[in-house]
Amino acid sequence: MTTARIDEQSQTLIVAGTGPRPASAVLTGPRARVVAKVTGGGKTWKATFPLHTVRWGGAELPLPSGRYELDIPDADLAGLEVAPTLLPILRIEAHGARVLIAAPLDPAYVTAEGQRTLEERYISQIGADENAVFFESFYGQTSGCNPRAIDRVLAERAPSVVRYWAVSDLSVEVPEGAVAVVEGTPEWWRARGSARMLIVNDWLRRRFVRKPGQHVLQTWHGTPLKRLALHRPGFDPRRMAAVVKESRRWDALLAQNVYSARVLRKAYAFFGKPIWTDGYPRNDMLTTGDPAPIRAALGIAPDERVLLYAPTWRDDRSEMVDFIDPAELAARTDSVVLVRGHSRTLQPGRDRAGSRVIDVTGYPETARLLLVADALITDYSSVMFDFSITGRPMYFLVPDLEHYRGQLRGFYFDLAERAPGPLVTSQDELVRALEDPDGPGAYRERYAAWAAQFNRLDDGGAADRVVSRILDLGWLTA
Repeated sequence: MTTARIDEQSQTLIVAGTGPRPASAVLTGPRARVVAKVTGGGKTWKATFPLHTVRWGGAELPLPSGRYELDIPDADLAGLEVAPTLLPILRIEAHGARVLIAAPLDPAYVTAEGQRTLEERYISQIGADENAVFFESFYGQTSGCNPRAIDRVLAERAPSVVRYWAVSDLSVEVPEGAVAVVEGTPEWWRARGSARMLIVNDWLRRRFVRKPGQHVLQTWHGTPLKRLALHRPGFDPRRMAAVVKESRRWDALLAQNVYSARVLRKAYAFFGKPIWTDGYPRNDMLTTGDPAPIRAALGIAPDERVLLYAPTWRDDRSEMVDFIDPAELAARTDSVVLVRGHSRTLQPGRDRAGSRVIDVTGYPETARLLLVADALITDYSSVMFDFSITGRPMYFLVPDLEHYRGQLRGFYFDLAERAPGPLVTSQDELVRALEDPDGPGAYRERYAAWAAQFNRLDDGGAADRVVSRILDLGWLTA
């Protein structure tokens, strides 16, 4: 017989059974894995699973939300049951070997009726009465990108400002001194309405009601190669209406360069309001950061070659593309391969595994990964415009180029004509390109022209310029 319970004091899942002690006990989810401490033996045994973990050498945080599987050899898990339990760090329930972990949202607010009650309270809230910022990055799935870089400088220059971070669950690491607010909780709704400023890098979801005196800075999340918003293929009146409604919520829009400013203004019909062309705050660390501690935290030796594979998402699939075998690529190139899926593949996907492979899809900041990478492998992702700050080689793995360009999204310019690195269509071609010592030199002129157009303002001071604008406008008080 096997039983399970939650120890709320230690925040652990305890599975107990009779018979010989199992050799191992593991709880595995799509983005995390924990090994239990197994004790006892003879007549009974006990496996204690921590409901928190350390990933990529960072802080100890609660397990990410998702569906997990218990693996305890020779244990009968068929009748195992744990009633839905709310802890300060997460919600958990179990049925047999299946364990469901979710954000710590009170059951009273999980339902549509519960959320409607909170939303109505938010709508009636006077708001904008707190010298605070409500940050959100990729719908609360991470705490990175431009908002995090702005947070760093704002914390230094305006320490009296309260910094709220919207998170999908408490596995999302927030900057030091910031306050995490889990989406959908009363605290999340309240902070969203009381903050004098919102800084986001994607669309504002749910019903947003601007409070008098409240300002929204849309930082966006990359210089676009692929067509966006109103420029996407096909005429869709509902999409057009949604785009215009969304962009009218923004008071200012941040652009990495002049090219982006022109594209974003038209793609989002963002007319009559300012675009701050100040470079990208998220890239400041690419000129000022030290890769050594990041490598050490990831477990990468100083002399190891690092390849970062960071493809964009596809409109016709939910998970990351599988154009490479990362373990094979690591072996054939004698490298460590970092796999970075897009934010839209974070929830539906699963970590890649293998010798000398580190899946960093849920890692807080892409810029830190760019800083440690010796070479970038991408396709149509905007990371190409960020990594070029480093001057290191880029490779474009694009076996679906015609389909993506012609049917899925379309491009603003011809990547094949201007790419600062080779376009390849298979892993074999990629390996040959990576092993070609003369390859990077062949793209030197293209690379220089690319950086001159797209990275002129990425000088390490973008976040400081943005914070200066915010304070000078009086949107926050230092």
